[in-house]
Amino acid sequence: MTSIVPRLPHPADFAAPPGAADLARWAESDEAARPARLARLRARFSAEGIDAYFGIRPEHVRYLTGFSLEDGEDRVAGNSGRFLISGDEVVVLADSRYRLQAGAQAPGARIEATTYDLGSIWPALVKGVGAKRVGVEGGFVSHQQWGELQKAAPDVELVPVAGWIEGDRATKEPAEIERIRAACAVADRALASIVRRIKPGVTERELALALEWEMRTGGADALAFGVACLTGPDAALPHGSPSEREVCRGQVLLFDFGAMVAGYRSDMTRTLFVGEPTARDLAIYEIVAAAQKASIELVAASARGDRPAANGREGDAAARQVIEAAGHGEYFGHGTGHGIGLATHELPSLSRTASEDPLPSPTVFSVEPGIYLDDETGVRIEDLVLYDTTARKLERLTCFPSEVLVVGV
Repeated sequence: MTSIVPRLPHPADFAAPPGAADLARWAESDEAARPARLARLRARFSAEGIDAYFGIRPEHVRYLTGFSLEDGEDRVAGNSGRFLISGDEVVVLADSRYRLQAGAQAPGARIEATTYDLGSIWPALVKGVGAKRVGVEGGFVSHQQWGELQKAAPDVELVPVAGWIEGDRATKEPAEIERIRAACAVADRALASIVRRIKPGVTERELALALEWEMRTGGADALAFGVACLTGPDAALPHGSPSEREVCRGQVLLFDFGAMVAGYRSDMTRTLFVGEPTARDLAIYEIVAAAQKASIELVAASARGDRPAANGREGDAAARQVIEAAGHGEYFGHGTGHGIGLATHELPSLSRTASEDPLPSPTVFSVEPGIYLDDETGVRIEDLVLYDTTARKLERLTCFPSEVLVVGV
Protein backbone atom coordinates (compact mmCIF):
# COMPACT_ATOMS: atom_id res chain seq x y z
CA MET A 1 0.00 0.00 0.00
CA THR A 2 1.20 3.54 -0.73
CA SER A 3 2.49 5.24 2.40
CA ILE A 4 0.85 8.37 3.78
CA VAL A 5 2.90 11.53 4.30
CA PRO A 6 3.13 11.88 8.11
CA ARG A 7 2.94 15.68 8.08
CA LEU A 8 2.12 18.44 5.67
CA PRO A 9 5.21 19.70 3.82
CA HIS A 10 6.50 23.14 4.81
CA PRO A 11 8.10 25.70 2.45
CA ALA A 12 11.31 25.55 4.49
CA ASP A 13 11.68 21.90 3.46
CA PHE A 14 12.80 23.00 0.01
CA ALA A 15 15.68 24.98 -1.48
CA ALA A 16 15.61 28.78 -1.32
CA PRO A 17 15.06 30.88 -4.46
CA PRO A 18 18.08 31.73 -6.61
CA GLY A 19 19.88 34.98 -5.88
CA ALA A 20 21.46 37.67 -8.04
CA ALA A 21 24.77 35.79 -8.12
CA ASP A 22 23.02 32.70 -9.50
CA LEU A 23 21.31 34.70 -12.22
CA ALA A 24 24.58 36.39 -13.21
CA ARG A 25 26.43 33.06 -13.30
CA TRP A 26 23.75 31.47 -15.48
CA ALA A 27 23.84 34.40 -17.89
CA GLU A 28 27.62 34.07 -18.16
CA SER A 29 27.29 30.32 -18.76
CA ASP A 30 24.86 30.89 -21.61
CA GLU A 31 27.13 33.47 -23.21
CA ALA A 32 30.08 31.09 -22.96
CA ALA A 33 28.06 28.20 -24.43
CA ARG A 34 26.64 29.99 -27.45
CA PRO A 35 29.67 29.61 -29.76
CA ALA A 36 29.56 25.82 -29.31
CA ARG A 37 25.79 25.78 -29.82
CA LEU A 38 26.18 27.72 -33.06
CA ALA A 39 29.06 25.49 -34.16
CA ARG A 40 26.93 22.37 -33.72
CA LEU A 41 24.20 23.87 -35.89
CA ARG A 42 26.61 25.05 -38.56
CA ALA A 43 28.28 21.65 -38.67
CA ARG A 44 25.11 20.34 -40.31
CA PHE A 45 25.13 22.87 -43.14
CA SER A 46 27.54 21.15 -45.51
CA ALA A 47 26.07 17.68 -44.96
CA GLU A 48 22.57 18.99 -45.68
CA GLY A 49 23.70 21.29 -48.49
CA ILE A 50 22.38 24.56 -47.05
CA ASP A 51 23.99 27.95 -46.62
CA ALA A 52 21.93 29.31 -43.72
CA TYR A 53 19.24 28.43 -41.19
CA PHE A 54 16.09 30.51 -40.66
CA GLY A 55 14.30 30.01 -37.35
CA ILE A 56 11.22 31.45 -35.68
CA ARG A 57 10.84 29.60 -32.37
CA PRO A 58 11.40 31.87 -29.33
CA GLU A 59 13.29 29.19 -27.41
CA HIS A 60 15.67 28.76 -30.35
CA VAL A 61 16.55 32.43 -30.68
CA ARG A 62 17.18 32.59 -26.94
CA TYR A 63 19.31 29.43 -26.98
CA LEU A 64 21.45 30.57 -29.91
CA THR A 65 21.63 34.36 -29.50
CA GLY A 66 20.40 35.42 -26.06
CA PHE A 67 17.47 37.50 -27.30
CA SER A 68 14.36 36.56 -25.34
CA LEU A 69 10.68 37.31 -25.62
CA GLU A 70 8.32 36.99 -22.69
CA ASP A 71 6.31 33.78 -22.69
CA GLY A 72 3.62 34.13 -25.35
CA GLU A 73 4.94 37.47 -26.59
CA ASP A 74 5.91 35.92 -29.91
CA ARG A 75 2.21 36.05 -30.81
CA VAL A 76 2.30 39.86 -30.85
CA ALA A 77 5.96 40.47 -31.75
CA GLY A 78 5.48 40.13 -35.49
CA ASN A 79 8.77 39.05 -37.06
CA SER A 80 10.87 40.25 -34.14
CA GLY A 81 12.85 37.38 -32.68
CA ARG A 82 13.18 35.51 -35.93
CA PHE A 83 16.75 34.81 -36.91
CA LEU A 84 19.04 33.81 -39.76
CA ILE A 85 22.31 32.00 -39.14
CA SER A 86 24.88 31.57 -41.89
CA GLY A 87 28.34 30.06 -41.79
CA ASP A 88 29.85 33.20 -40.31
CA GLU A 89 27.03 35.51 -39.24
CA VAL A 90 24.06 35.64 -36.87
CA VAL A 91 21.18 37.97 -37.75
CA VAL A 92 18.31 38.71 -35.38
CA LEU A 93 15.23 40.53 -36.64
CA ALA A 94 13.75 43.25 -34.43
CA ASP A 95 11.28 46.04 -35.06
CA SER A 96 11.42 49.39 -33.25
CA ARG A 97 9.86 47.89 -30.09
CA TYR A 98 12.66 45.37 -29.63
CA ARG A 99 15.70 47.01 -31.25
CA LEU A 100 17.41 48.13 -28.03
CA GLN A 101 16.55 44.93 -26.19
CA ALA A 102 17.92 42.75 -28.98
CA GLY A 103 21.13 44.77 -29.12
CA ALA A 104 21.68 44.35 -25.39
CA GLN A 105 20.76 40.67 -25.17
CA ALA A 106 22.39 39.46 -28.39
CA PRO A 107 25.64 41.42 -28.64
CA GLY A 108 27.16 38.87 -31.01
CA ALA A 109 24.40 39.25 -33.57
CA ARG A 110 23.62 41.76 -36.26
CA ILE A 111 20.25 43.33 -35.46
CA GLU A 112 18.23 43.78 -38.63
CA ALA A 113 15.24 46.13 -38.70
CA THR A 114 12.00 44.41 -39.65
CA THR A 115 8.32 45.08 -40.09
CA TYR A 116 5.32 42.76 -40.23
CA ASP A 117 6.11 42.24 -43.94
CA LEU A 118 8.96 39.72 -43.87
CA GLY A 119 8.86 39.27 -47.64
CA SER A 120 9.89 42.88 -48.21
CA ILE A 121 13.26 42.39 -46.48
CA TRP A 122 13.84 38.73 -47.33
CA PRO A 123 15.77 39.21 -50.61
CA ALA A 124 18.28 41.59 -49.02
CA LEU A 125 18.49 39.44 -45.89
CA VAL A 126 19.49 36.23 -47.66
CA LYS A 127 21.70 38.07 -50.13
CA GLY A 128 23.49 39.76 -47.25
CA VAL A 129 24.65 36.39 -45.90
CA GLY A 130 25.27 34.90 -49.34
CA ALA A 131 22.61 32.20 -49.02
CA LYS A 132 21.16 30.32 -52.00
CA ARG A 133 19.72 27.39 -50.04
CA VAL A 134 18.14 28.15 -46.65
CA GLY A 135 16.99 25.62 -44.09
CA VAL A 136 13.65 26.74 -42.64
CA GLU A 137 11.78 25.51 -39.57
CA GLY A 138 9.07 24.10 -41.80
CA GLY A 139 6.85 22.86 -39.00
CA PHE A 140 6.44 26.38 -37.64
CA VAL A 141 6.41 28.61 -40.73
CA SER A 142 2.90 28.92 -42.15
CA HIS A 143 2.13 27.79 -45.68
CA GLN A 144 1.25 31.38 -46.54
CA GLN A 145 4.55 32.78 -45.32
CA TRP A 146 6.50 30.03 -47.00
CA GLY A 147 4.89 31.06 -50.29
CA GLU A 148 5.64 34.73 -49.63
CA LEU A 149 9.33 34.01 -49.05
CA GLN A 150 9.54 31.91 -52.20
CA LYS A 151 7.89 34.67 -54.22
CA ALA A 152 10.10 37.39 -52.70
CA ALA A 153 13.34 35.59 -53.60
CA PRO A 154 12.62 32.91 -56.23
CA ASP A 155 16.32 32.23 -56.74
CA VAL A 156 16.70 31.12 -53.10
CA GLU A 157 15.66 27.54 -52.34
CA LEU A 158 13.83 26.93 -49.06
CA VAL A 159 14.56 23.54 -47.45
CA PRO A 160 12.29 22.32 -44.65
CA VAL A 161 14.27 21.15 -41.62
CA ALA A 162 13.07 19.75 -38.30
CA GLY A 163 14.61 18.67 -35.04
CA TRP A 164 18.09 20.10 -35.46
CA ILE A 165 18.08 22.59 -32.60
CA GLU A 166 15.47 20.61 -30.66
CA GLY A 167 17.75 17.60 -30.64
CA ASP A 168 20.69 19.70 -29.50
CA ARG A 169 18.66 21.29 -26.70
CA ALA A 170 17.60 17.87 -25.38
CA THR A 171 21.11 17.37 -23.99
CA LYS A 172 21.35 19.77 -21.08
CA GLU A 173 24.35 21.80 -19.98
CA PRO A 174 25.09 22.04 -16.22
CA ALA A 175 23.77 25.60 -15.95
CA GLU A 176 20.55 24.57 -17.69
CA ILE A 177 20.03 21.75 -15.20
CA GLU A 178 20.64 24.15 -12.32
CA ARG A 179 17.85 26.41 -13.55
CA ILE A 180 15.39 23.54 -13.98
CA ARG A 181 16.28 22.38 -10.47
CA ALA A 182 15.69 25.91 -9.14
CA ALA A 183 12.33 26.09 -10.95
CA CYS A 184 11.34 22.77 -9.37
CA ALA A 185 12.19 24.13 -5.91
CA VAL A 186 10.07 27.24 -6.53
CA ALA A 187 7.11 25.00 -7.39
CA ASP A 188 7.76 22.70 -4.43
CA ARG A 189 7.76 25.63 -2.01
CA ALA A 190 4.66 27.16 -3.59
CA LEU A 191 2.55 24.04 -3.12
CA ALA A 192 3.86 23.61 0.41
CA SER A 193 2.80 27.22 1.09
CA ILE A 194 -0.85 26.60 0.25
CA VAL A 195 -1.57 23.04 1.43
CA ARG A 196 -2.81 24.32 4.80
CA ARG A 197 -5.28 26.61 3.04
CA ILE A 198 -7.03 23.70 1.34
CA LYS A 199 -10.40 23.33 3.04
CA PRO A 200 -13.84 22.17 1.92
CA GLY A 201 -15.64 25.08 0.26
CA VAL A 202 -12.59 26.77 -1.28
CA THR A 203 -12.79 26.87 -5.09
CA GLU A 204 -10.42 25.59 -7.74
CA ARG A 205 -9.86 29.13 -8.98
CA GLU A 206 -9.03 30.44 -5.51
CA LEU A 207 -6.42 27.74 -4.99
CA ALA A 208 -4.98 28.19 -8.49
CA LEU A 209 -4.59 31.91 -7.86
CA ALA A 210 -2.95 31.28 -4.49
CA LEU A 211 -0.50 28.85 -6.06
CA GLU A 212 0.33 31.30 -8.85
CA TRP A 213 0.94 34.07 -6.30
CA GLU A 214 3.31 31.89 -4.30
CA MET A 215 5.34 31.02 -7.39
CA ARG A 216 5.52 34.59 -8.68
CA THR A 217 6.54 35.96 -5.29
CA GLY A 218 8.77 33.00 -4.45
CA GLY A 219 11.42 33.22 -7.14
CA ALA A 220 9.65 32.57 -10.47
CA ASP A 221 10.04 34.98 -13.37
CA ALA A 222 6.75 33.66 -14.72
CA LEU A 223 4.61 30.55 -14.83
CA ALA A 224 5.77 27.69 -17.02
CA PHE A 225 2.10 27.34 -18.08
CA GLY A 226 -1.33 28.04 -16.63
CA VAL A 227 -2.06 26.42 -13.28
CA ALA A 228 -4.45 23.45 -13.34
CA CYS A 229 -6.35 22.94 -10.09
CA LEU A 230 -9.08 20.32 -10.49
CA THR A 231 -11.19 18.61 -7.86
CA GLY A 232 -13.45 15.56 -7.88
CA PRO A 233 -14.85 14.83 -11.36
CA ASP A 234 -12.88 17.76 -12.84
CA ALA A 235 -9.68 15.79 -12.15
CA ALA A 236 -10.69 13.49 -15.01
CA LEU A 237 -9.71 16.34 -17.39
CA PRO A 238 -5.96 15.82 -17.99
CA HIS A 239 -5.50 19.49 -19.01
CA GLY A 240 -8.59 21.06 -17.50
CA SER A 241 -8.84 24.66 -16.31
CA PRO A 242 -9.85 25.80 -12.81
CA SER A 243 -13.52 26.62 -12.30
CA GLU A 244 -15.76 27.73 -9.45
CA ARG A 245 -16.19 24.11 -8.35
CA GLU A 246 -15.68 23.84 -4.60
CA VAL A 247 -13.39 21.39 -2.87
CA CYS A 248 -15.34 18.65 -1.07
CA ARG A 249 -14.37 16.01 1.45
CA GLY A 250 -13.86 12.54 0.03
CA GLN A 251 -12.61 13.80 -3.33
CA VAL A 252 -9.23 14.16 -4.98
CA LEU A 253 -7.61 17.52 -5.70
CA LEU A 254 -5.21 17.57 -8.65
CA PHE A 255 -2.62 20.33 -9.21
CA ASP A 256 -0.57 20.53 -12.42
CA PHE A 257 1.75 23.55 -12.52
CA GLY A 258 5.26 24.80 -13.05
CA ALA A 259 7.53 27.78 -12.50
CA MET A 260 9.95 29.53 -14.85
CA VAL A 261 13.36 30.59 -13.55
CA ALA A 262 15.77 32.45 -15.85
CA GLY A 263 13.94 31.03 -18.87
CA TYR A 264 13.88 27.40 -17.72
CA ARG A 265 10.77 25.59 -16.55
CA SER A 266 9.49 23.03 -14.11
CA ASP A 267 6.39 20.85 -14.35
CA MET A 268 4.81 18.79 -11.58
CA THR A 269 1.49 17.16 -10.81
CA ARG A 270 0.25 16.19 -7.37
CA THR A 271 -3.06 14.53 -6.63
CA LEU A 272 -4.03 15.20 -3.02
CA PHE A 273 -6.87 13.76 -0.96
CA VAL A 274 -9.32 16.06 0.79
CA GLY A 275 -10.17 14.17 3.94
CA GLU A 276 -10.20 10.38 4.12
CA PRO A 277 -9.54 8.87 0.66
CA THR A 278 -12.22 6.68 -0.83
CA ALA A 279 -11.23 3.08 -1.51
CA ARG A 280 -11.63 3.66 -5.26
CA ASP A 281 -9.45 6.78 -5.39
CA LEU A 282 -6.78 5.26 -3.16
CA ALA A 283 -6.63 2.12 -5.30
CA ILE A 284 -6.21 4.21 -8.46
CA TYR A 285 -3.52 6.30 -6.79
CA GLU A 286 -1.58 3.16 -5.88
CA ILE A 287 -1.74 1.92 -9.48
CA VAL A 288 -0.48 5.25 -10.83
CA ALA A 289 2.30 5.37 -8.23
CA ALA A 290 3.36 1.83 -9.17
CA ALA A 291 3.33 2.77 -12.87
CA GLN A 292 5.52 5.81 -12.26
CA LYS A 293 7.89 3.72 -10.14
CA ALA A 294 8.21 1.10 -12.89
CA SER A 295 9.16 3.71 -15.49
CA ILE A 296 11.59 5.48 -13.17
CA GLU A 297 13.24 2.21 -12.15
CA LEU A 298 13.75 1.20 -15.79
CA VAL A 299 15.45 4.45 -16.80
CA ALA A 300 17.40 4.53 -13.52
CA ALA A 301 18.82 1.08 -14.27
CA SER A 302 19.82 2.36 -17.71
CA ALA A 303 21.51 5.42 -16.20
CA ARG A 304 23.50 3.23 -13.83
CA GLY A 305 24.54 0.92 -16.65
CA ASP A 306 22.69 -2.05 -15.15
CA ARG A 307 20.79 -2.61 -18.41
CA PRO A 308 21.14 -1.50 -22.06
CA ALA A 309 20.46 2.15 -22.85
CA ALA A 310 16.76 2.89 -22.52
CA ASN A 311 14.66 4.76 -25.05
CA GLY A 312 11.46 6.75 -24.72
CA ARG A 313 9.21 3.94 -25.90
CA GLU A 314 10.57 1.63 -23.22
CA GLY A 315 10.12 4.26 -20.53
CA ASP A 316 6.50 4.68 -21.60
CA ALA A 317 5.83 0.96 -21.89
CA ALA A 318 7.07 0.27 -18.36
CA ALA A 319 4.41 2.57 -16.91
CA ARG A 320 1.70 1.61 -19.37
CA GLN A 321 2.05 -2.11 -18.67
CA VAL A 322 1.32 -1.56 -14.98
CA ILE A 323 -1.84 0.41 -15.72
CA GLU A 324 -3.00 -2.05 -18.38
CA ALA A 325 -2.42 -5.01 -16.05
CA ALA A 326 -4.66 -3.31 -13.50
CA GLY A 327 -7.44 -3.05 -16.09
CA HIS A 328 -7.23 0.72 -16.64
CA GLY A 329 -5.30 0.89 -19.92
CA GLU A 330 -8.12 2.66 -21.77
CA TYR A 331 -8.07 5.44 -19.17
CA PHE A 332 -4.42 6.38 -19.77
CA GLY A 333 -4.34 8.08 -23.14
CA HIS A 334 -1.37 10.45 -23.05
CA GLY A 335 2.36 9.79 -23.04
CA THR A 336 4.30 8.97 -19.91
CA GLY A 337 6.67 11.92 -20.15
CA HIS A 338 8.29 14.77 -22.05
CA GLY A 339 11.51 16.70 -22.01
CA ILE A 340 11.57 20.18 -20.49
CA GLY A 341 13.84 23.21 -20.53
CA LEU A 342 13.31 26.47 -22.40
CA ALA A 343 9.98 24.94 -23.52
CA THR A 344 7.56 23.08 -21.29
CA HIS A 345 7.28 20.24 -23.80
CA GLU A 346 10.41 19.35 -25.74
CA LEU A 347 12.61 16.33 -26.49
CA PRO A 348 13.01 13.62 -25.36
CA SER A 349 9.56 12.05 -25.30
CA LEU A 350 8.38 9.03 -23.32
CA SER A 351 5.47 7.78 -25.38
CA ARG A 352 4.25 5.00 -27.64
CA THR A 353 5.57 6.93 -30.66
CA ALA A 354 8.84 8.15 -29.10
CA SER A 355 12.19 7.65 -30.77
CA GLU A 356 13.75 4.22 -30.37
CA ASP A 357 17.18 5.85 -30.13
CA PRO A 358 18.72 5.82 -26.64
CA LEU A 359 17.69 8.69 -24.40
CA PRO A 360 20.15 11.61 -24.62
CA SER A 361 22.33 12.31 -21.62
CA PRO A 362 22.34 14.37 -19.53
CA THR A 363 18.71 15.29 -20.03
CA VAL A 364 15.64 16.17 -17.98
CA PHE A 365 12.16 14.78 -18.56
CA SER A 366 8.89 14.21 -16.76
CA VAL A 367 7.44 10.88 -15.67
CA GLU A 368 3.67 11.39 -15.39
CA PRO A 369 1.34 8.43 -15.79
CA GLY A 370 -2.33 8.96 -14.99
CA ILE A 371 -5.75 7.34 -14.87
CA TYR A 372 -8.88 9.36 -15.66
CA LEU A 373 -12.43 8.11 -15.13
CA ASP A 374 -14.86 10.34 -17.02
CA ASP A 375 -17.01 12.52 -14.77
CA GLU A 376 -15.79 10.65 -11.69
CA THR A 377 -12.16 11.20 -10.73
CA GLY A 378 -8.60 11.41 -12.00
CA VAL A 379 -5.13 10.76 -10.65
CA ARG A 380 -1.77 11.81 -12.07
CA ILE A 381 1.64 11.92 -10.41
CA GLU A 382 4.36 13.87 -12.23
CA ASP A 383 7.99 14.40 -11.34
CA LEU A 384 10.95 15.74 -13.28
CA VAL A 385 14.03 13.55 -13.31
CA LEU A 386 17.63 14.14 -14.38
CA TYR A 387 18.96 11.26 -16.48
CA ASP A 388 22.77 11.20 -16.56
CA THR A 389 24.65 8.16 -17.84
CA THR A 390 28.07 9.73 -17.28
CA ALA A 391 27.31 10.29 -13.58
CA ARG A 392 25.47 6.92 -13.62
CA LYS A 393 22.43 8.32 -11.87
CA LEU A 394 18.78 9.22 -12.16
CA GLU A 395 17.92 12.09 -9.84
CA ARG A 396 14.41 13.21 -8.98
CA LEU A 397 14.36 17.02 -9.24
CA THR A 398 10.80 17.39 -7.94
CA CYS A 399 11.11 17.11 -4.17
CA PHE A 400 7.52 17.62 -2.96
CA PRO A 401 6.41 14.24 -1.52
CA SER A 402 4.58 11.95 -3.93
CA GLU A 403 3.14 9.65 -1.29
CA VAL A 404 -0.53 9.90 -0.29
CA LEU A 405 -1.15 13.35 1.19
CA VAL A 406 -4.38 14.07 3.07
CA VAL A 407 -5.37 17.73 3.35
CA GLY A 408 -8.35 19.75 4.59
CA VAL A 409 -8.74 17.99 7.92
